[in-house]
Parts: sequence; structure tokens; C-alpha cells
Amino acid sequence: MSAATLLRRLAELEACRYQFGRDQAARTFKALAQVAVERFTDVPSLIRFHEALLVLRAFPPSPQVLQQSERLLRNFWKRVELLRKAGVDMEDFDPLEVSGIAGTSMQDTLGFELVRWLVRHLPGKVEIAWDDYDDERAMGAVWPRILPLADEDASVEADTPWRRWLTAARGKQDELAWFVGRFEELDFSALDRARIYESLRLPIRWHLGNSRVSRTLNWQSVRKVFYHEEPLLTRRDVSLKSELTRRPPELVRLSRNGGEAIIDLIREVMLVRYRELYGTTLGDPHSVVRADVGRGVSIYLWNLPPERRLPLRAYVAGLTLKNGVPINYIEAIGLFEWMEMGFNTFYTFRGGEVAWIFAQVLRCLCALMGVTCISMYPYQLGHNNEEAIESGAFWFYRKLGFRPGRRELFQLAEREELRIARNPAYRSSVRTLRRLASGHVFCELPGSQVGDWDRFSTRTIGLRVNQEIGRKFDGDTQGFRKAAISRLARFLDTDVPAPGSPIRASFEEYAAVMSLVAELRSWNASEKQNLLKIIQARSGPAEMRYLRLLQRHGKLRAAMLKLGSGPR
Repeated sequence: MSAATLLRRLAELEACRYQFGRDQAARTFKALAQVAVERFTDVPSLIRFHEALLVLRAFPPSPQVLQQSERLLRNFWKRVELLRKAGVDMEDFDPLEVSGIAGTSMQDTLGFELVRWLVRHLPGKVEIAWDDYDDERAMGAVWPRILPLADEDASVEADTPWRRWLTAARGKQDELAWFVGRFEELDFSALDRARIYESLRLPIRWHLGNSRVSRTLNWQSVRKVFYHEEPLLTRRDVSLKSELTRRPPELVRLSRNGGEAIIDLIREVMLVRYRELYGTTLGDPHSVVRADVGRGVSIYLWNLPPERRLPLRAYVAGLTLKNGVPINYIEAIGLFEWMEMGFNTFYTFRGGEVAWIFAQVLRCLCALMGVTCISMYPYQLGHNNEEAIESGAFWFYRKLGFRPGRRELFQLAEREELRIARNPAYRSSVRTLRRLASGHVFCELPGSQVGDWDRFSTRTIGLRVNQEIGRKFDGDTQGFRKAAISRLARFLDTDVPAPGSPIRASFEEYAAVMSLVAELRSWNASEKQNLLKIIQARSGPAEMRYLRLLQRHGKLRAAMLKLGSGPR
């Protein structure tokens, strides 16, 4: 078969991916069958076939297409292996838009928790990429913690043979597994162990083979498949206001085993896309909930374990499956009734009902978190994100009802909308899109005061706390901490929690913030007691209880807003 014929058939198959309606299933199956018998001789064409198969697996028009796409995906690694044996350049599989295909290898600098997880899930297929690493200074600072007498060499010699030390100590054990095990033994907190390891910036290489830990195979079989027999829902079919006023979806808590399976899945999903988020690596299996929202879509959400929570905000991460195929990930961070959110649909699936799925994710987040003010990160709109600029992400959210929080950006958006109204062919320039993407956009639900959170940032609170240290304590952070803790304990009429106790970190963090709140003297006994409950809940078993308690404390909300809001 000629290369031209293959490319024509690939284009025909790609044209079928999001086409649904009468007789379309038969056309799609025919196009799939024609490409399936082809022999691929180049990487770009094979990647195109792979992405088409994933879309058909997530959005199947018929059982026949579903079964055929599954069969082809399960054996896809063989096509990759044929190219490797033919001497084809495999670097075309590396870009993050297409990474993670079965049969390929990947390399990245990973956090400690993810490396530890990867070693356990791909035994014998993970290694240190020594050919891309030579940071002698980092090794000299860290390795003596795990190798006896290494300081004798590292402190005074310029040519320490690190791999010889490692080979001598590990015996017959796998090199990276042994290395990770030594960090697990360090007498530090989990957070400090991770930070020490991550200071090495050690490149890790892993080989996917025909593993489930690949984009090709990290989908799940489902009991009931939603077959698309009619055109997809577009953004014009979605009213965010109507969706968010519907009855909340049912959120079902998973068992511990079920939660662990989902946390494993999100690690697989993110790992093979060169992504690592705080909440996708460190999710709490006890907290995972699921909502089945229709059209084959299941949304999973979870929180952080007590020891890894943020000082002030409550954290939710999530994953969406479409007929068992991972199609996007979610990050939401909330304080009182306000939530800022990240929503990222994977490149392969950006033609598939994104607006409707986004609306369902928001329904689930609002039900779980109790929030009524939603803001989107500037990165989502295109700030330092050229992909979002190219896709016009700002207008996606604007047309769903979001408004810019900064006055000058709101006025710019209105001027652009007038231009579009006068000339439907008009498109905002790249420069204008970058300006529009430089600030948060907001959507308020009924019951939320419009504009309250427009100028708020927890970063502002953190900077003000540190300004207080410099101004009143001359940079003495420990002196500031002691004074703040003592003040808060007197205010709440309680003992200072013992060092190392679960509540200690929460107490210290809130003490730092409350040291800036002059209005504390006006709080009544009930408000003081409720503040103590909030501090206790932040390190308790249920992170959402912490957020719900915050939402009931009007005085604390007013104080935080005042501290965290910049000038208009």
C-alpha cells in the first residue's frame, strides 16, 4: 500500500472521530478496518492512528467500533516495536502531546512519591538515567545521608565514584528500588524525605512495554457503554447557569480499595503525560467520591491526607472518565465560598463535548465543596500557556458566563465583544488574548456577593505575614512564631498544642494569620470556639468538613478577605 493511500485513509478515519448520526457507525467501522490492515513505516502516521483509536474508544458510535478499537489498542505495542526494529527515530514519540504510547520509553525528573510508586508498579523497568546526570554538588550534599562513610570521599574529593558506592551497597537488589528504600528509612517526616530526594533532580527513565501504565491501555472496561448515535453537544447547547441550578449530582464515596485504585489510575494518567500535580500524586484514598453524570461520564474527586494539606485552602483534585477512558484532570482549591479551579482536557479529546463535561465537573465540585464563587486560573486562559492562547480559551469561559475580575480586563472584553457583534468574522489578536488571560475570571452562583473575591489571593496574606516579621521582629521568624502562637492560645483560652501533635501545624499557621487581625477583640465566645474547631478540622480526617466550617464563620471570612485583597 502506498504512503499516499495510507495518509488518505488516515484522514478519512480522523474525519469520522466526532461524526455521529444515521449510518455514521458503519462508515466509521469501514474506515477503521481499512487502516487496521495497514503497515506503518513512520512514527507521525502511527501516532495519528493511536489518537484516533483512543477517541473511538471513548466516543464509540457502535459496539463493533468499540470492540475493534479495544483490540487494536491492546496490540498497539507490536506496531511500535516493528518501527524500532526497522531503525526508525523514536524521538517523535517524546512530545508531551503524544507521549505515553505503549512500547515506548519515557524520561522525566519526578517527585519522590511518584518515583516510589513507579518503581513498585513497573518493577525492573525503571532506572536512573545516568547518561543525563552529573550533579556532583547535589550528590555530595545528599548521598552521605544514605551511604556510610560517603562523607569521607564527598567532602574533600573532586571525583567521587558515586555509582561504585551505590553498586557496592545495593548487592543484588535493583539499583533504583534500593535507592528509594534508603530514603524511606531516613528519620524525617514524609515531607522532608521527599524534599531531600527531590533536591537531587535525578532523571528517571522507564519503559512502558505493553503495560497498563501507558496512554494506550490505562482505560477501564465499564458495565454500560454510552454509544453516540447523534451529534455531540456543543458549547452552544450548554447553559452553565441552568446546569448549576439543577439538582446536585449524587456523590458516592468509594471503599478504601476503590479509592486506592483511582489514585493509582490518576498517577498513571498524569505520569505518561509528563504531568505531576500535588493532589494527583498525593491524593487521599479514603476521600474519593464518584458521580455518574450521564452520557458515559464518571467524575472522581478527592482531597489531601491531613499531613499534606495546604495551610489555609482546602484542596480537591479529580479525574473524568468517558466510557472508562481518562479524558481530563481537575484541580480546585477553596476558601470559604470561593474556589479557584483548573480544568484540563487532554489534547486528544478536545473535540468531545468539553463544555458539557466542564459544566458537570462544576456541578460536582459545588456539591462537594459548597462553593458559590468560581474562578479560573489565568494559566487556564492563556497566561504563560500558548496552547490556551491558540485555542482561544478565554472566550470559551467568557461565553459560558465568566467575567474578568479586573476592571480594565472586563472593559477590554466588552470592547472585543462589540467588535465581534459588528463583524462576526473578527478574531481577537494574540496580544489581546494575552492581556485578557492575565487575570482570573469569575462566575458567581445565587447567594454569592459579586466582586468580593476579585482582588483576593492567599499569596497576599502570606506576604503580609512576612512583612510583619521584617517590620516588627527584625526578621526573627522563630520569635514571630512564638509570639503569634502564644497570642492565639490566650485569645482562644486554650493550651498550645504539643510539638508533633496533629493540630500543631494548623495552630501555628492560623496563629501567623490571626496575628494580623486587629478585630479579634470584638469576637464573642462562640466565634472564638468555632475558630478553634476550624483549626482542629484542618488536620482532621475530612478536609471538606474544614471547608464547611469555614463557610459558617462570617467574622473569619471578613478578616481573611481584608488581609488577602489588594488595592482596587
